[in-house]
Amino acid sequence: MAGQRLGTASLTDGTRVAYAVTGSGPFLLVAPGWLSHLEMGWAIPAERMFHEALSSGRTLVRYDRPGCGLSGAYDGPRTMDLEVATIAAVADAVGAERFDLLGWSLGAAAAVQWAAERPDTVSRLVLYGGWPAGSAIGDDDSRQHVLGLLATHWGLGSDLLTEVFAPDADAGTRRTLARYQRAASSAGTAVALLRLAYSLDVTPHLGRVRAPTLVLHRRGDRAAPAAGGRALAQAIPGAELVELEGRSHLPAIGDAQAVVDEVRRFLGLPTLRRSVPTGLTTRQGEVAALVAEGLTNRQIAERLDISERSAESHLERIRLRLGFSSRSQVAAWYVARTP
Repeated sequence: MAGQRLGTASLTDGTRVAYAVTGSGPFLLVAPGWLSHLEMGWAIPAERMFHEALSSGRTLVRYDRPGCGLSGAYDGPRTMDLEVATIAAVADAVGAERFDLLGWSLGAAAAVQWAAERPDTVSRLVLYGGWPAGSAIGDDDSRQHVLGLLATHWGLGSDLLTEVFAPDADAGTRRTLARYQRAASSAGTAVALLRLAYSLDVTPHLGRVRAPTLVLHRRGDRAAPAAGGRALAQAIPGAELVELEGRSHLPAIGDAQAVVDEVRRFLGLPTLRRSVPTGLTTRQGEVAALVAEGLTNRQIAERLDISERSAESHLERIRLRLGFSSRSQVAAWYVARTP
């Protein structure tokens, strides 16, 4: 699949909002989780493969909210109205008058409010890892502790939240994700957005959602308990609830294929072949993907935050498992088997 196409939208106050477009077909707009960075996310193999899978048969539109990633700086108040205004700016910039809307984590609440306030624009609604009211995420002491830690020790705080968001990821992946968070946002923006996540309440909007809705949630999610997904599904008329196995809050980490399969089923799209080819571990699939991009072992090691020796070892195991003798064979095989 070709690379993402970057563009810029603007809020009414002139704040720049960066967005990325991949694929072709009807629009599928994604309201992001807590923090995002379009370029860095695209460089992480697991996240890129996840978005490429959603782009097959859809024009996938992702964005960095103000103050995050490639978007312009923003030091104003963080509100759900700002979240909705950001969706409006991006949809207008890409010419999406009616679209499927996927919101995950903090973006799930934004997607709910948008769907309730602008029902004529939403064909189908998908909510992953969401919650109706932030007060249900832990107790007040725990929330204040996390906010204080982020404000005073952004590095340590991002490491801690990575452990919560992706508890089963290997050490290299956790380091990559923590570095991603720190590059995506300043400590002040991270705190402000997490405070919004803890304080939001879209409960009054749930009964007004008219679009067919799929609610996805991993049962063991430590960042956003599955009870939040159940509450969304119970209150949105006709919503379908699917609980998936796993503990990762991040949709692209863990069994991402299960998330992709459910989203595509709900949108009426055909099931794709496994994004991690049969017979390879998740890490080996990431290495194979980077080999297919033409990266050297040293570049693969830097991208995945592992040693060059480890990258060489993964590649050797891939060759042995598949019966190949060269990098070019691995690259050609991977390209032929992935969407």
